[in-house]
Amino acid sequence: MDRRLAFKTALTALALAAAGAASAQTKLKWAHVYETSEPFHKWSVWAAEEIKKRSGGKYQIDVYPASQLGKENDINQGLSLGTVDMIISGSSFAAKSFPRIGVTYYPYTFRDVNHLLAYTKSDIYKELTAGYEQKSGNQIIATTYYGVRHTTSNKPIAKCADMKGLKIRVPDVPAYLAMPRACGANTTPIAFAEVYLALQNGTVEAQENPLPTIEAKKFFEVQKHIVLTGHIVDHLNTVVSGALWKRLPDADRKMFTDVAHEAAEKASQEVAAKEKELVGTFKAKGLTVTEVNTAEFRDTVLKNVSFEQFGYQKADWERIQALVK
Repeated sequence: MDRRLAFKTALTALALAAAGAASAQTKLKWAHVYETSEPFHKWSVWAAEEIKKRSGGKYQIDVYPASQLGKENDINQGLSLGTVDMIISGSSFAAKSFPRIGVTYYPYTFRDVNHLLAYTKSDIYKELTAGYEQKSGNQIIATTYYGVRHTTSNKPIAKCADMKGLKIRVPDVPAYLAMPRACGANTTPIAFAEVYLALQNGTVEAQENPLPTIEAKKFFEVQKHIVLTGHIVDHLNTVVSGALWKRLPDADRKMFTDVAHEAAEKASQEVAAKEKELVGTFKAKGLTVTEVNTAEFRDTVLKNVSFEQFGYQKADWERIQALVK
């Protein structure tokens, strides 16, 4: 009888411990707009699992890809509204809170991936991300290389002037509009998830994105030309909501940051490797891949688009230019 009672007592204690552990677990939502086939999703899922493992199950993070929790503007707003806890998103959206950080989206700011990665380790990066954090309350904990943005079109483009009158989909963010508008294109903001259909039905004739995104979203199926305008060396920030960041103990903040940095490094390497393969892949699919004189595009932008109209500071741009020679 005593043994049975002891056994039941032990079972009860285990059940209570399990219930306590379950109730202590913090469930979080991590949202982004990218496809499950893309490195940004793959390494976000890895990071979520790694945080769970390193925290001993304290944090359960569910990753929502492909705009499941809203468009990019929505998920940025969700950080403040409490509908999401973490996102990956571009600095162009962060610039809505702190305009200066958007200078990294001014066309032809970065020369290549190495220049971008040097920026993420620089004092100007620390200064700009700190400014965003102060204004928004949210915390940037890592930055991932997204790829070099190029243009796809249903008409050939060899020089900036060839874009005059072109109906091109561009995200509804000022810095993305700079190059196409400087070249005379008609820009149209369309939600990322709806771009394929818009290209297919002729609502727009062109769009711009990095080569891995052009492949992942299958834009090559509804476009004839890939034009290597290379106008923005793009990046994504891993952002934690201010509400979550305030709740995290210092040790957990470090753990989240360390994991996010590891994930960003792995994703960046994967994207850079993929880009090298894709020019040949697209040519093999029968698309025309055109190299252009990017200096001509850059000079047109510098002549026609001021930094100040976006709230950027040319001094920030010059500091970034000086990082790698």
